[in-house]
Amino acid sequence: MQYTIAAALAVVAALVEFTVVPYIKVGNAVPHPILVFGVIWTIASGLEAGLVWAFVGGLTLDILTQRPLGSSSFALLIALGVASIVGSLFGRVRIAAPIVATAIASVIYTMLVLAAVSALSPATLSSASTDGVVGSMAYDTILAVVFGPLVLAVMLRRRDAEWVDR
Repeated sequence: MQYTIAAALAVVAALVEFTVVPYIKVGNAVPHPILVFGVIWTIASGLEAGLVWAFVGGLTLDILTQRPLGSSSFALLIALGVASIVGSLFGRVRIAAPIVATAIASVIYTMLVLAAVSALSPATLSSASTDGVVGSMAYDTILAVVFGPLVLAVMLRRRDAEWVDR
């Protein structure tokens, strides 16, 4: 059930990234909701659920944006794997894990997407696309600050309630 929910939410996040994000970008900085919520989901639910999120969400995003098929999935798989490692280092301070993990994973994700798209398509990289990496990282981190602790607190509270009921 957890993997089905991860796949469904990843499709929703990809749709949000495709439809809403072009209207809320600031300069060259673009938020990546599929990455931010994927990091939060990975830290809250585990690596396996994060990998499902990355694969399904990445393919959905590639189909919607007409990128080379698999480029976003590849970048998300690597970025969410790194986020899982960073999240496991936090232990008891798990509420802050999505913020730090998103800051690290955002740079990795953006650079991997740029590299994969430029390697797999005839399009060339412009300086504007590489200039937005730091701004996008800041944008993604702000989203993680807003949503990360909230989602983790709800999921951890739910998990504790299930444990008490046993």
